[in-house]
Amino acid sequence: MEEKITRKRITFYGYVQGVGFRYRAYYAASSVGVTGWVENQDDGSVILELQGTQSKIDQVVEMIEKGTFIQVMDMKVKTLPVDESEREFSVLY
Repeated sequence: MEEKITRKRITFYGYVQGVGFRYRAYYAASSVGVTGWVENQDDGSVILELQGTQSKIDQVVEMIEKGTFIQVMDMKVKTLPVDESEREFSVLY
């Protein structure tokens, strides 16, 4: 049975800026084949939108959390409508 495509917006709180989080997210998303974006927020959090199967999204989050220096204290997850036109993962500044 094939998994359906979903889109999640995950806000990460903790020690997540200035520690290579966005680079790690880009590498993880690209390596498992999900699309979306990652962006630092003014409040010190990082927002990550991922689109792919739930198992691939889970893989990306696990890879990020294993990153050296990254300490995720809390995450808020929201399900969003799938963006059919999205074709890649990008880092927003």
